[in-house]
Amino acid sequence: MTGFGQAVLHRGDTNITVEVKSLNSKFLDLTLRLPRIFSEKELELRNLITEKLERGKVSLSIDYQQTGKAEIRQTYNQDLFVAYYAELKKLADRVVAPSYDTIFSIALNSPDVIQGNGKEELEPAEWERVNSLILEAIQNFDAFRMAEGKSLEERLVQYIMSIQASLSKVESLDPKRIERTRTRIKGSVTDFFGNEGFDTNRLEQEIIYYIEKLDIHEERVRLKTHLDYFLNVLADKQSNGKKLGFISQEIGREINTIGSKANDAEMQKHVVMMKEELEKIKEQLNNVV
Repeated sequence: MTGFGQAVLHRGDTNITVEVKSLNSKFLDLTLRLPRIFSEKELELRNLITEKLERGKVSLSIDYQQTGKAEIRQTYNQDLFVAYYAELKKLADRVVAPSYDTIFSIALNSPDVIQGNGKEELEPAEWERVNSLILEAIQNFDAFRMAEGKSLEERLVQYIMSIQASLSKVESLDPKRIERTRTRIKGSVTDFFGNEGFDTNRLEQEIIYYIEKLDIHEERVRLKTHLDYFLNVLADKQSNGKKLGFISQEIGREINTIGSKANDAEMQKHVVMMKEELEKIKEQLNNVV
């Protein structure tokens, strides 16, 4: 499910912003964007996110800025730089090079000229503050997804109720459909053979056999059961995205069978409406964990 959560801290000369975002994905796909000072905490952060979030294409970013006095974190071996530069200048003069700018850059980037002043060390107290912000951002992220999930639940319930309404229309049309089918078959046989050219009892048996082939009573009962079960599972507090997906497949099977047996234009309209609502359900279930 898509989501967003943010936590911000302004403290003295330090500004920290933590953001958690996610897009739909069947699995947990985690991306971390961390300042170098927090690189040693990457594994810990991955374990934390994996524990808190079940799935999704998740991105966690930390923006860490210190607005106080800048601190130079590298030094230069000046004697070595001068030596490199002098040797390079001799070569340039020998070939009458037009500029010394390139020589300066080469000498500056020569081995051992630039020297580190030690890596930044993360103070435990500072990490505690950042860790609290991360947990706050995840909490806000979960709240965002809960609100979206509530809205999604309402839409799914609406789609199911729409299918139930169409199913009720199908149930009301079914008796008339059977009678029309019986009348149509008798009329066709009478027109072809006349009143004396066929066995009435045999015709009635054949009509009953044909109508049994078109009977949708069991499909209607099963479909109604699946719809009720979908609503019950949806109302459960546990995460049931996969189960809802399986139930929607069963709903689709019953709707398709009703459509193939309907043999009635008016009933087919309601079958099409049920299929449209089911497609909306399947699309939205991609957002359900």
